[in-house]
Amino acid sequence: MLDTASYTPRLKALFEGTIKAALKEEFSYKNDMQIPRLDKIVLNIGCGAEAVRDSKKAKSAQEDLSTIAGQKAVVTKAKNSIAGFRVREDMPLGAKVTLRGDRMYEFLDRLITVAMPRIRDFRGVSGKSFDGRGNYATGLKEHIVFPEINFDKVDEVWGMDIVICTTAKTDAEAKALLKAFNMPFNS
Repeated sequence: MLDTASYTPRLKALFEGTIKAALKEEFSYKNDMQIPRLDKIVLNIGCGAEAVRDSKKAKSAQEDLSTIAGQKAVVTKAKNSIAGFRVREDMPLGAKVTLRGDRMYEFLDRLITVAMPRIRDFRGVSGKSFDGRGNYATGLKEHIVFPEINFDKVDEVWGMDIVICTTAKTDAEAKALLKAFNMPFNS
């Protein structure tokens, strides 16, 4: 059994130990509070047309996302009715979860060291997917790259959106922070 009182995630210790000082020197910050850090990671699975045909698909996506995140995911529902897509208001369409603190660092560690190397034909993630305010968004075509998902019990392979929110003011600062965490950028 893991003693959670004294346990610190590997990437959090790395950030506190070396990354913080390196970023302070690189961008010549005057104050430690100016140093960019991770704020939260938001994971999202949208079921789309499958959820319209079968309402159990959103529940399945929620269970898979909860397994990956280690925290209960929330079912996302349609805000408006769209007749062309056969979507009614409050119809379940997917699942999302927001990670903060130690769970966020643990997920990022698993994403970079375990899940991304298992992606077929992986050549790194785009270095251009920043929003201009220091947040990074990427997606996975298959959620089964995470080892927590039992491949035999998966009824549907979902795509997955991952948004990494930082306190950085610019994209350059955020990219430097994520590079320090060994995010495999291809450009």
